[in-house]
Amino acid sequence: MSAETHGLPLARSGSLRSDYEYVEGWGMAVGHYNRVLRPRSVEEILVSYENARRSGVPIALRGTGCSYGDPSCNAEGHVLDLTGMNRILDFDEQSGEIEVEAGVTLEQLWKFLLPRGHWPKVCSGTMFPTTGGALGMNIHGKNNFQVGTWGDNTLEVDLVLPSGELRTCSREQNADLFHAAIGGLGMLGTFSRARMKTKRIYSGEIEVRGISTRTLRAMMEYFEEHKSHADYLVGWIDCFGGGDQLGRGLIHEAHYLPEGVDPDPKASLKVGYQELPANIMGVLPKDQVWRALSLFNHDLGMRAVNLAKFHAGRVEQMGGPYRQSHAGFNFLLDYVPNWKWAYGRRERRGLIQYQPFVPDETAHDVYSELLKHCQRKGFVSYLGVLKRHKPDPFWLTHALDGWSLALDFKVTPANREALWKHCHEMTEIVLEGGGKFYFAKDLVLRARDRERFYPEGRFESFCDLKRECDPDGLLQSDVWRRICSETEEKRGA
Repeated sequence: MSAETHGLPLARSGSLRSDYEYVEGWGMAVGHYNRVLRPRSVEEILVSYENARRSGVPIALRGTGCSYGDPSCNAEGHVLDLTGMNRILDFDEQSGEIEVEAGVTLEQLWKFLLPRGHWPKVCSGTMFPTTGGALGMNIHGKNNFQVGTWGDNTLEVDLVLPSGELRTCSREQNADLFHAAIGGLGMLGTFSRARMKTKRIYSGEIEVRGISTRTLRAMMEYFEEHKSHADYLVGWIDCFGGGDQLGRGLIHEAHYLPEGVDPDPKASLKVGYQELPANIMGVLPKDQVWRALSLFNHDLGMRAVNLAKFHAGRVEQMGGPYRQSHAGFNFLLDYVPNWKWAYGRRERRGLIQYQPFVPDETAHDVYSELLKHCQRKGFVSYLGVLKRHKPDPFWLTHALDGWSLALDFKVTPANREALWKHCHEMTEIVLEGGGKFYFAKDLVLRARDRERFYPEGRFESFCDLKRECDPDGLLQSDVWRRICSETEEKRGA
């Protein structure tokens, strides 16, 4: 079907910006040189599709490249960068509904909403993902147990299909496509517009309390006791802790301030009040802190850093509740710019994040065994983050009634093969415990692993819908080829 058939006139291909550059995953452990196409409209998305077809190559979708692994990487073709489609289209202050183009970032979103007394319902640990990327991976935040994923709080989307169609999708209209495309890795079409719910707030501050815990069991019990009334819960884990302190760490519980509690909400709801400081203690530029962190980026150094953080958490608990800006609480990954460079900036170095999602009934045993396994094998995660989750209705969802544990591992040319093997061993532990995975954080899963954690027929139904929306298989990415190839070969696709 042509674009003209559906009332979408093709723009001149000469107006579409195109660059050749190195494109990598956020963790820097994988990347390729690609032709990067940068459309600014639905018409130019269609031109991008045609350019890829004429070149005989597939195309992968990309926002700001915040996925740790390879969802927006494409070793075999072009990359479609949506950051040029970044207009906020409409906002209803009464309902809190906002309509945006797919290239609008979380940073743009909160800076627009905050002075109007609203906040995004779901925030990742960084403010830089685009709306389209957040939808394609169906991202979550520290409040997933309360409000669900990004998709749970999306009302309607426009999807530009490789067939040339523009389909509006919601829970009532094109419902299958709505539930498959959200979390669908960008394999069904390109999000061009979204309408979403936001949160009404009465202060630019949030009340935070630190709770130090000596074991993983104690941390999980606290979550369960407080999840009914907390707005946010997140746990940091010292993965070097062992024995009777396995899984020790620090919980941060946070609550929105009710109306009337903030004595000066006009001041705290200003964007400037939220801005993260450029210097530490007013002296050391934060954009240079990664250089100091690199001196500790080894097992001995990170053991010391984690131990210091654990003891600092005990002091924080004694201090009682405190106020923090919304940006300061939510966007911890942005507090030290480019901190990931401490892992090494040369090709095939960096970090991977391994994040299994495990049902509530098996999570403690599975995560305890993962932490012990890492210590036995000499691959201890430098950062561990625990969150509580609830299920959602999306076809390729990672969400469940259970928990996630995010583990960061340093990648070097020397350890790469052994690290991947270690991750495969952990995957077996997770799958035996009924767990599943989140492709925004993945670089190691295989098709045989994926076959074990989706309900029977679910992935096959997704592939059937992909053939309908993308009959030529134009949309592909490194992660798609990695996790689907065996299924497609078996089905004769």
